[in-house]
Amino acid sequence: MKILVACEESQAVTIELRKLGHEAYSCDLEPCSGGHPEWHLQQDVTPLLKMKWDMIIAFPPCTYLSNAGARHLWKNHTLNTERYKKGLTAKDFFMKILNADCPKIAVENPVSSKIYNMPPHTQEIQPWQFGHPYTKKTRLWLKGLPLLRATEIVMPEKTWCPSGSYSHKHAAKHKGILSKSSKERSKTFHGIAKAVAEQWAGMN
Repeated sequence: MKILVACEESQAVTIELRKLGHEAYSCDLEPCSGGHPEWHLQQDVTPLLKMKWDMIIAFPPCTYLSNAGARHLWKNHTLNTERYKKGLTAKDFFMKILNADCPKIAVENPVSSKIYNMPPHTQEIQPWQFGHPYTKKTRLWLKGLPLLRATEIVMPEKTWCPSGSYSHKHAAKHKGILSKSSKERSKTFHGIAKAVAEQWAGMN
């Protein structure tokens, strides 16, 4: 299959798809960090959505949509209009991917702030369902694809990316986690990337 992995600089999913023999390409505004620039399209993904793909898997930016950043959206109970507009722009980008003309689409994002009225998600997954001992609730919006099945359930030990008041109350306990950059925290876990490739593209 010809597969587009949008908004992925890590190439985690792209590499797993390539292992299965698929013609997969990562796409991001930044250079790839997965070691395979020959599989990477460094550009805006929007025009690529008009091309013919057998499957699109996407990880659009969540900075302004995520509920984790809600404390920045409301200051002293007043809506931060500038941030709200950026969130609307992010939602528009999200919807362009979800509504692309492709038979199989998967879009990943964390829990969104209710103010953006995102479409109903299909599924919620956690890293601890795929062999990683962390909590990080992630939502999937699926079209033409089955629910992702857990592959290795383990006991969660820490939360992967604490935010808001939680991060301040538990900073000492989660110091090792909090020291990671937002870019590193956003990378797809290997166990999830492997499950995505094998369950959605392994039989094609």
